[in-house]
Amino acid sequence: MSWQERLKEGVPLVDIHLFDVGGTKISVATVVTFLLICAATLLISRLLRRGLRRVLDSRGVTDEGTVGVAARLLHYTILAIGLGVGLHTIGINLTGLFAAGAVFAVGLGFAMQNMTANFVSGVILLMERSIKPGDVLEVEGQLIRVRDMGIRATVARTLDEEDLLIPNSSLVQSTVKNYTFRDSLFRLRTAVGVVYGSDMALVRRVLEKTAGDLAWRTEQKSPRILLTEFGDSSVNWEVSVWIEDPWGMRQRRSQMNEAIWWALKDAGVVIAFPQLDVHFDAPVVESLEGLRRAV
Repeated sequence: MSWQERLKEGVPLVDIHLFDVGGTKISVATVVTFLLICAATLLISRLLRRGLRRVLDSRGVTDEGTVGVAARLLHYTILAIGLGVGLHTIGINLTGLFAAGAVFAVGLGFAMQNMTANFVSGVILLMERSIKPGDVLEVEGQLIRVRDMGIRATVARTLDEEDLLIPNSSLVQSTVKNYTFRDSLFRLRTAVGVVYGSDMALVRRVLEKTAGDLAWRTEQKSPRILLTEFGDSSVNWEVSVWIEDPWGMRQRRSQMNEAIWWALKDAGVVIAFPQLDVHFDAPVVESLEGLRRAV
């Protein structure tokens, strides 16, 4: 008998049978109850997340990445509990439902390996907090800043103002440099080569003064000047300073290079460039001299 016929016979609307799920009859009242539980779950999740933010704020935890991760974990936990309570309340046996769908779940699992891996990796990242929104990372040789972390993928921004969607499994299964994991200090390096005839003591003094005078470097660590190698055409030096924002490393390196260029130029030190000396044997020199005379 259809629900229209039951309605004509005077059966209350809430008692009208719609369909069966796992041997459980689903009526209008059942659907309404389930929807009300879902709505209550969302409301409770929102209230608890607001309360969590207030508690963390009162305890001095103001980092948006930390607060966001905690709120998201709480949200997913409340949703899982609410869904289980809702299904149990309307009389659906979750054990029987899972057993009935086990074969389907296995087949679906093989088809969704990547999605499952990304989901599990997302949960791991949210729980470990080894990577948080706002962190500066180096992934596959590219510098990025994490903007948002989801269960399936992480949204990041590149130095070229491009948005990247990175599968969470890539962040968990590969080596990732996190420049802001414990602190935001970053060692900025640059190299410069001077000609062999330079006064190396003068070169060191100039580089030390130039690095020390950089207004944007952090005072927590002193600059480091190293003579790294004797190259084919130059004596190579490395200048390194510490900065507090890894995201601005390219701009800061450019400013440091310019400062080194002008400082060495004012000190009369020549920055080397590749050179090649060609020496001819005596017979070759005599032949070239004979050709010149013949011309």
